[in-house]
Amino acid sequence: MPTTWSRPCCRPCPRPPPEPGIVVSTPGFLPPEVRARLRQVKITPRRASGDRGFGLHASRSRGAGMEFAQYRPYEPGDEPRQVDWKLYARSDRYFVREAERDSPLTLWILVDASASMAQADGARPDWSRLDAARGLAAATMEVALRQGDRFGLALVNGDGLVLQAASAGPRHRNRCLLALGALRAGDGWPSEAALAPLYERIAPLDMVLLVSDGFDEAALRVAERLAAARREVLMVRVLTVEERDFPFEGGHLFRDIEGGGELRGDGAAMRADFLQRFGVARREQTARLAAAGIRQVEYVLDEPLDLPLRRLFAADAHAGTGAS
Repeated sequence: MPTTWSRPCCRPCPRPPPEPGIVVSTPGFLPPEVRARLRQVKITPRRASGDRGFGLHASRSRGAGMEFAQYRPYEPGDEPRQVDWKLYARSDRYFVREAERDSPLTLWILVDASASMAQADGARPDWSRLDAARGLAAATMEVALRQGDRFGLALVNGDGLVLQAASAGPRHRNRCLLALGALRAGDGWPSEAALAPLYERIAPLDMVLLVSDGFDEAALRVAERLAAARREVLMVRVLTVEERDFPFEGGHLFRDIEGGGELRGDGAAMRADFLQRFGVARREQTARLAAAGIRQVEYVLDEPLDLPLRRLFAADAHAGTGAS
């Protein structure tokens, strides 16, 4: 039987207005230093699709085929040629032009918003798993936007499934960010019938990034079903710092947020056993997903948001599967 574990019960979980007449993108959820590092990340599928183009979008196309979408504020690391100098002369502020491009890759970001995703660390109760999932989704969209890729968003919680159909460009990114901002964690995963549109929308050879804590069997089954249907599936498993380190001292009550089970005990006395069992469970889950051809990496809430993307898409990441 697979190893099981309990989840410590932790507390879950300004920008100036734009000048009149200028449409400014809303990056949201991403610190500037993370956005700067994302310029070094390239999302590449393991297998090319002949009817969608080849290679990594070497056309970061200039000229024909590009349609202006909107402006956003200049950030360190932007290329000077992207700055609209005429607008700078009028406003004395730097703005970068964003454009919509044709896309050879379609990427879907599947966000688990079940109740356990509301969990946060006691030392930082305002930064939950779901907050991190929003940030990871936003980071992935920024990379896809830069590459000119199409991307869709699928948000799952006990209320059902919310889909933002795959498209490209800054306007679509902003619509997805609004949907992420409205997302709340609650209950478990919905029924298979409620998830049917997910399987209908995600086409063969599309790439799927699942962001989840991995505690819901339903989430793992969805990932396996998509992989079996020739979708390239990746997963980021989101953990709290307390799950990684189990720093508790003295008496504590540990509660399963979704199952309702409770366990009382001394934190220090339970630490070694918890870490051993939790480690075994994670390795078993990683091996299960690897057997289905799914690459998985871990993200802990005290790590930079771009780290799991760098782990997934490093030069040697396609050589195998498994958690870092």
